[in-house]
Parts: sequence; structure tokens; C-alpha cells
Amino acid sequence: MRTAIVGASGAVGQELLRLLEERNFPVDELLLFGSERSAGSKYSFKGKELEVKLLQDNDDFKDVDYVFASAGAGTSKKFADTITRYGATMIDNSSAFRMDADVPLVVPECNAEDALDAPRHIIANPNCTTIMMVVVLKPIEKLSHIRRVRVASYQSASGAGAQAMAELEEQYREVLSGRQATVSRFQYQLAYNVIPQVDVFQDNGYTKEEMKMFNETRKILHSDVRCSATCVRVPALRSHSEAVWIETEKPLDVKQVQEALAAAPGVTLCDDPAQLKYPMPLYTAGKDDVFVGRIRKDISDECSLTLWLSADQIRKGAALNAIQIAEYLVGKRD
Repeated sequence: MRTAIVGASGAVGQELLRLLEERNFPVDELLLFGSERSAGSKYSFKGKELEVKLLQDNDDFKDVDYVFASAGAGTSKKFADTITRYGATMIDNSSAFRMDADVPLVVPECNAEDALDAPRHIIANPNCTTIMMVVVLKPIEKLSHIRRVRVASYQSASGAGAQAMAELEEQYREVLSGRQATVSRFQYQLAYNVIPQVDVFQDNGYTKEEMKMFNETRKILHSDVRCSATCVRVPALRSHSEAVWIETEKPLDVKQVQEALAAAPGVTLCDDPAQLKYPMPLYTAGKDDVFVGRIRKDISDECSLTLWLSADQIRKGAALNAIQIAEYLVGKRD
């Protein structure tokens, strides 16, 4: 099976390379594509050295089965027809097509079957913060319909890409040596700071990131749930975390929620506050699952509960979710 990665040199592209090999995805030939800046770069895959080709409007995707696109919305929109022209399935990590009615938005633990109906041969990978949250919401939704979600996200530097991670590390070095921090990937210095803005502000006062969580959650869960989010950039290097308040139609017992989450695919229950056991980026970075803990009744509302979750947003929030979509499709084809 021929597979391709578009945006192979970026943080998600590099994670895709690692995970395709780690999970032994059935690849007979892997093609790498990138911009003029990354074309010519070489990466190792299963003991072979692969060279990044320049992404162009040509026939390079003929006879390719799956394409993982991780080069940004602009590139995805520009090259979608090129990629899918000969029938390749494009699994897109950008926001370009997520809310298009004829493009499925898929988290395999929640709505894998939606991937089977992709008339444009495009399947959208949701926003990282949405993916993490809906993996946890789905088993709770099975217990009682979720009416409303309020969430505060704590998003690491890696959510802004590899260069942002490098900038955060450099900022710490600069500040500790008494120099002015270099700021280019964030709105302000992130080292020793938190920034209550991820993406650009909309007319309603929410950011684009926050509105993604509202709209994408409804599409993935096929639900009328309402989600109000505040997304915050924090000076962690990798893995996002979220504090989530969930209002259900009927009251739920903490124990039954814990049991449902412990049995849910893609979830690891880490919930023993007495032993100081709860999810943190320190431990979730590099892991596949969404880790959830601090599950408790909301003392202000009988039909609500609150919890804390953390996950590696480059893996489950991007690269891993995309590969899981492809694995599901391969399984159905076989």
C-alpha cells in the first residue's frame, strides 16, 4: 500500500513518521512531501532513507492510497484536488474542511463509521483540544445525554508547532541569563507566563480555537451539546490539559462515570487524589491515551460533574488520531 505524508518536516509530520513505523502500519512505499524549504530533507523510515519531495500540482499522488496532510489549511485547500484526483484518501490535520457538510470529522473512539462516507475522499482530523475532550465525553454521553460543557484548556507550546517549542526553550534561557525574551510565535513571552489567547479573536469575543471546540464537538458526537471554552497557552513544552465541567440530563454517580471511563477505548483513568495521582503533561507526553482524573460531583449543580484530563496533543491530538482513522479504513477494506 502506498502512503504519503504532506508536511513531513513539521512536528506532526515527524510524529506521523514515528507512529507509522511504531504501529507497523501496512506501508509498501512511503512518500514524503513538503515546501521548498523542506524539499530535499532526508528522514529515516524502517531502515530506509527517504527524501522529501516538493509538493506540486502534478501526478505524484497517482496510485497512492492514503495521504496524511499536515501542512496547514492553506496548503490543504490548495492541493486537495491534486491529492485526491486519482482516488487517494486524504486525512487532513488542518482546519480547512472540518465543518464542510460533505467531509466527515472523525475521532475513531467516537464516530469511526463516519469515515466510511467521504464523497470527496477527504476526512478531517479535528482540533487537538476537541479530540482529547470528546474521547472522554463519549462514554459519559452513553450514560446520560450531555447538555452543556464548560472547559478551560491549558495548551502547551507544542500546539503552535516545533518552532514554538524551540522558542519557549530559548525564552527560558534568555530570561534566566537576564536577556530580553525573543517573541515571534506567541503574542507575548510564554516563559514564566500564561496567555489567555489561542488563535485569533472572533466578533463574539471567543477565539477561533474556542469556537472550534463548540462546533466540532457537536459534529463529532452528532449532538446538540453546547460547549463554552476558554483556551489558554501555558509554558509546558508538550501535552495539553483541560478542566471540564459537564452538565447531563440526569444526575450521574462518580463511581459509574469512573467505571465507564476506565472501560472506554483510548482512555486511561488516573484518579486517586489521596495518593496524589492525577494526569499531568509531565507524564502524558509521549503517551497514546487521554488520561482523566479528579472526577467529582459539581457542588453547584446536581446534574453536573467536573474532571481534569491531559493528553499528548501531537500524538492523540493529531498524528495518532489520523493514523487510527486510516487503520479503521484499512480494516474495513480487508
